[in-house]
Amino acid sequence: MQVVATLSLKGGVGKTTVALGLAGAAQRHGVSTLVVDLDPQANATTALDPEPTTATVADVLDDPRPAVLRRAIAPSGWGEGLDVLVGAEQTERHNHPDPGIKQLHRLDRALQRLATGPVADGEPDGGYDGDASDIHDADGEQYRLVIVDCPPSLGQLTRSALSAADRAILVADPTMFSVSGVQRAFDAVQTERERSNARLQPLGVLVNRVRPRNSEHDFRIGELRELFGPLVFNTVVPDRSAVQQAQGACLPIQSWDTPGAREVSAVFTTLLGRVLRSGRTRTPSGS
Repeated sequence: MQVVATLSLKGGVGKTTVALGLAGAAQRHGVSTLVVDLDPQANATTALDPEPTTATVADVLDDPRPAVLRRAIAPSGWGEGLDVLVGAEQTERHNHPDPGIKQLHRLDRALQRLATGPVADGEPDGGYDGDASDIHDADGEQYRLVIVDCPPSLGQLTRSALSAADRAILVADPTMFSVSGVQRAFDAVQTERERSNARLQPLGVLVNRVRPRNSEHDFRIGELRELFGPLVFNTVVPDRSAVQQAQGACLPIQSWDTPGAREVSAVFTTLLGRVLRSGRTRTPSGS
């Protein structure tokens, strides 16, 4: 089971859009996926349109027992193979600025219970080489991929995600303020790696909402590349109205049949491949 956090310490850059785009790509290519909505705004939950639940991620953070976890997970309205650990406004009560170790690891404890069976030694990580038919789900696991959508702040919720994650996708938009937000997010990943989660690595910086032939956007992307080098993905997410249209209809961008939607979908297929290639197997706690 691969756990990936989508992270930004600046609001409004499209972090949830990236989480949804990656989830849609995973579903399209048959990768069983859970989206964990840690943002108290619960926008990912709204867009994924899950069935009603009797618990939310806030309850899981109160009590990460399997019974509570089961009550907080529902199938997405997008269709088979994509579930949601639903978000709620009440999750904000867990966003302490200085959490204790026990509080910080409740999400990790809950997610480890989902790793019901390790992939056998030597099993490929999907063999992805750009062809969607080469992405295969792993046997014996409830979810191949877990995507954690973080709030745009560095409190207990974001740190909980980083404590549970294998990789972090740092989301930026091509603006002056976003550059400093990426630097703070990168520092947060490095700090959490040293404090509590040695397996955590930044997967890369994904620039969202990019307009072609825009000199300001080109300048800011160049600035990010100067600061972070090859950590900045070569592919960027173009600014297309189809993204907002698909989200408004509670549908994945992959099912929105316009040229702009297909362009955005291709970026998320590439991102999925990078996520899977970076994957490592998570085994249940105590095994």
